[in-house]
Amino acid sequence: MLNRALSAIVAVLVMQGLVMQSTASAAELTGVPRVISGHSIAIGKTRLGLTGVGAPALEQVCLDASGARFACGITARDELAKHVGTQTLTCQAEHRENSERMAGSCSVGGEDVGKWLIGTGWAIAGQHGSKDYEAAEADAKARKAGLWAGAFIAPREWHRRNLQAPKLGALDISPGMRVVLLHGHSGATPPSPDCAIKGHINRSGTCIYHVPGSRWYARVSMQPTNGDRWFCSKDEAEQASCRETKR
Repeated sequence: MLNRALSAIVAVLVMQGLVMQSTASAAELTGVPRVISGHSIAIGKTRLGLTGVGAPALEQVCLDASGARFACGITARDELAKHVGTQTLTCQAEHRENSERMAGSCSVGGEDVGKWLIGTGWAIAGQHGSKDYEAAEADAKARKAGLWAGAFIAPREWHRRNLQAPKLGALDISPGMRVVLLHGHSGATPPSPDCAIKGHINRSGTCIYHVPGSRWYARVSMQPTNGDRWFCSKDEAEQASCRETKR
C-alpha cells in the first residue's frame, strides 16, 4: 500500500517536472525571424514585441539632420532587418503583451537586439527598459545617431497624437513642423502586409478600424488627407483611440 502511494507521488512529481520543462521551453523562441517593424518580429506563427524598445511606427514621419521628412518607422524596420539578416534569433517570451503578441527580449550572436537598435539611434528606451537600454539611448543621443540627428516625437506619444509631446532630436523646428511630426505618411496601400488594418475617420470624426476580411473592409477607401491610417494590430489601433467597427 505504501509502495503504491510512493509510486503515485513520484509519478505526480515527474509529471510536474515535465510540465515545468515544457513551460520553460515554450518561453524560448529560436529561429530566423520575419521583421515586422522596428520593435516587432515573428518566429514561425508567434509574434513578439521587444520589451523596453520604443521604435517608430511604420507610418511615422521624422525629420533628418537637414530637416527633410522621411519614413523613419520603415527605416527602423529595415535597419533591424539588415542587422539580423538570415541569422537565428534566440528570444525569451516573458509575457503576453496582448491577444496578438508576446513580449520579450531577443539576442543574436550573444548581442541584445533591443540594445543594439537603441544604440544605433533607431529606437529609444521605452517603458520597462533596462539601465543598459537607457545608457545606450544616452550614448546614441550624444552621438546624434539615427533619429537623434534630426527631430521626432517619441513613438508612444506619436501613437496618442499627443499635442503636448516634446520634440526629440538635435534639430530645432518650428511649432508648425512639430504638428507635422504628429501625422503619418499613410498611403492608399498598407506600409507592410502585416500592417493592413484600416483606421478610417468617419463623418463624425471618430476613428473606426476594419480588419482584413471584415464586412466593410474592402469598401473602405483610405484617405490619408482626412487622417486615415494603417495599423499592425487591434491593440495598436485601440491605443490610438480607434474602435472596431460594430457592423
